[in-house]
Amino acid sequence: MTAPLIFEIEGQVGIITYNRPEKLNAMTPEMAELMVDAVNRCNDDDVIRAVVLTGTGKAFCAGSDISLLDSYATPWDFRNRTEYCDALRALRKPSIAAINGYAFGGGLEMALSCDIRIAAETARMAAPEIKLGWIGGGGMTALLAHSIGPSNAAMMVMTGEPIDAQKALNWGLVSETHPTDALRARAVEIAATIAARAPIAAETAKDNLAAAFNMPLEQAIAYERDLQTICFATEDANEGRAAFAAKRQPLFRRR
Repeated sequence: MTAPLIFEIEGQVGIITYNRPEKLNAMTPEMAELMVDAVNRCNDDDVIRAVVLTGTGKAFCAGSDISLLDSYATPWDFRNRTEYCDALRALRKPSIAAINGYAFGGGLEMALSCDIRIAAETARMAAPEIKLGWIGGGGMTALLAHSIGPSNAAMMVMTGEPIDAQKALNWGLVSETHPTDALRARAVEIAATIAARAPIAAETAKDNLAAAFNMPLEQAIAYERDLQTICFATEDANEGRAAFAAKRQPLFRRR
């Protein structure tokens, strides 16, 4: 059988690919565990400095496999399941979602949990849970409100209707759109650019962006200055200054 989630490394870039195209890459408990394993590997491997997430076939990910939701014995078991969005948010390395097709429900939540999102021109995104009688539980409302504003977020979570890639671009849900056949290469290109930067600084920037959403302004600025000081004390920062003075490319070692 083909693995439902594929993990690869290209240079300094980890690539996680959802691989159930016949089910629009809908997530299963097995895939959630595989996501945990992939994230742990990315976090533990100093070679990997950025991560790309994408899907095979027509979908990025259509969310949880609804046919399996009744397999949880109780609502409490459902509440305490291995949550793939939580697993993704435990990733310490910068992440890029290459939204190659449908990103519905939990699939959209995973894309929103990435630091950067780009999409195929034919991609469609939706928060369709309301059509089935519930709402998203992997951060949908908060992440959408931060990304596209409360009114646009309300439009998505209250109607459940999809938006196309152009509207997603206009609303700021994605940063770029590309032809489908060019999307993965562009995502890897962005990841490789990030991987060429000082990795501790890149991971710190990721933490700092999260803090910017969760702290009052003055606290966020003070926290940023503390993180800057930590970065400034690294060997990579010394290397960056030395390379600048010598007019050469820096060689960062994550130290």
